[in-house]
Amino acid sequence: MPITKITANDPESQSKNLLAENIARLKELFSEVVTEGKVDFSALQEILGEEVESGEEFYRFTWAGKAQARREAHKPSTGTLRPCPEESVDWDSTKNLYIEGDNLEVLKLLQKSYTGKVKMIYIDPPYNTGKDFVYKDNYRDNLRNYKEQTGQVDSEGNTLSTNSDTDGRYHSNWLNMMYPRLRLARNLLREDGVIFVSIDDNELSNLLELCYNVFGSKNHICTFVWEKRKNRENRKVVSTRHDYIVTFSKANDDKRRVLSLLPMDTDALARYKNPDSDRRGVWTSVPAIAQAGHGTNSQFYTLETPSGRKVDPPSGACWRYTRKKMDEAIADNRVWFGSDGNGVPRIKKFLHEGQQGLTPESMWWADDVGTNDSAKRETTRLFDGLAVFDTPKPHELVRRMAILADTLESTILDFFSGSATTAHAVMQLNAEDGGQRQHIQVQLPEATDAKSEASKAGYKTIAEIGKERIRRAGKKIVGELEAEIKDLKAKKKRSEEEEQELQDKQERLAKLDIGFKVFKLDSSNINAWDGDPERMQENLLSAAENIKPDRTEADVLYEVLLKYGLDLTLPIEERSIAGKLVYNVGMGALFLCLAEGITNQVAEGIGAWKQELNPETCRVIFRDNGFTDVEKTNAVQTLKRYGVEEVRSV
Repeated sequence: MPITKITANDPESQSKNLLAENIARLKELFSEVVTEGKVDFSALQEILGEEVESGEEFYRFTWAGKAQARREAHKPSTGTLRPCPEESVDWDSTKNLYIEGDNLEVLKLLQKSYTGKVKMIYIDPPYNTGKDFVYKDNYRDNLRNYKEQTGQVDSEGNTLSTNSDTDGRYHSNWLNMMYPRLRLARNLLREDGVIFVSIDDNELSNLLELCYNVFGSKNHICTFVWEKRKNRENRKVVSTRHDYIVTFSKANDDKRRVLSLLPMDTDALARYKNPDSDRRGVWTSVPAIAQAGHGTNSQFYTLETPSGRKVDPPSGACWRYTRKKMDEAIADNRVWFGSDGNGVPRIKKFLHEGQQGLTPESMWWADDVGTNDSAKRETTRLFDGLAVFDTPKPHELVRRMAILADTLESTILDFFSGSATTAHAVMQLNAEDGGQRQHIQVQLPEATDAKSEASKAGYKTIAEIGKERIRRAGKKIVGELEAEIKDLKAKKKRSEEEEQELQDKQERLAKLDIGFKVFKLDSSNINAWDGDPERMQENLLSAAENIKPDRTEADVLYEVLLKYGLDLTLPIEERSIAGKLVYNVGMGALFLCLAEGITNQVAEGIGAWKQELNPETCRVIFRDNGFTDVEKTNAVQTLKRYGVEEVRSV
């Protein structure tokens, strides 16, 4: 079993090839239309017959550049994510990620590791008002383009800042930016996943059409209206007080709720009473009637109240229950006829029975979820009086989304992270309910305005502000929880409820994750052979040394995790074997050694370590020029003896 060398052109060194996967699926359905990896569209059209639309006049949503944007969504990335422990918090234990980079390339790189694993996505993309930054993709070389644009200048030194409304492709530019990102984001969602997108009137109609295209019109849950401000704006013709939150599910199953109920507030709980001292506790009542068109003949009858009064359902209605079920409910004291036994019957609904909560409404009021102004005041307080953002989103807004999406122990992604409101909301909600939500933030290191307070304070990019906001918000949340625990402990006598509350808060504090791992987008750590005869000597040297000279072992390790589809937050253990550093990822799922002078003793040590852990699958990766041919052969045979069949090199 020889060791296969991984090169920059191998599938393992690239992100997921979605185009190849789609062709493979097509081949499974219609094997005759795929020949030597190419699709014969004429043959496919013959099979589909009249189901193919070939005319020009049919309903569709299109714009300049759509075909190219669609192709880009399926093109793999050759980049990588380089670890930055020095900018992170709790690097060794946290499950959260903060990624700096162009979110198009980052979404591609996350495809192998996170497809089908994200429960909720929230994004607050540029609204395309002509004043915000809209990243312009260069589909020929996105990585190079990213490095140019993060400096806010192009290759000729021209400033790159806004998508001007004088541009002939003003809306098309925005759609071309959004389309491939939404396509890739959909892949990451679980089947029960939900996406929320903030937007205003400027691109609302285009965003809806775009989401119909990507997620399907039947998966549109709601376009929520958020009251973003409470005061009147007199400088404009019309004072706009709201934004929209466009919401889609990945798959809409009518047999289940796509969104959860909201927790009952004080007013809702106050409606539950127990006027008849029912042993089952407090209850509220609901009408005992239903629309006649929804009932059967067995739901039309005359009821007699305890006082003897005869009651029929009103015109156009029927009783909610059949006569038999109604009699059973009355016998079980589940029907309320009023305190005098003479009222219109109503069904008793007990607080402790079934799932209790409030159905979400399409209007989200500022008093419930905050405003831009309240969010600005919050971030300003976090930064000791420094106004780092003008119009951030309130964390209460994202908190509501996370509750509705039922994210208690799941992953939440925000790939337009901005001020890191989503990370703040996740930490706050985990502190409140003991959830173990994980967050992934992706943010372009867009330069701050040189005249802004943030820039003057030393924050040169939006990403720097976002990371600092997570650090400060995390400390604040922990401090508040510790203060609550201290107050409870200070009580000399605590009730049973207070004892339970103290225990709950201590447990929540113990498992609260306020850390994050920072990664930054860059080109691959592995040298590529470019085939240029004028660079023959340089290419020969780089071929001998497959790993770029300015890259660390940790850089290569995390690139391997990405390209093999492993979670970037998997536990990593280090061990010295025969004087060489060996990494163990995911309890034996992967062993990696990038040292020089590797001997068979290293292979023996890895094999013994693998036996200790007994993983279901195991692969081993070495540095390609890390040992002689003899030692390489011996290492392969040794690992084979320990049951390791996949041995690769970089």
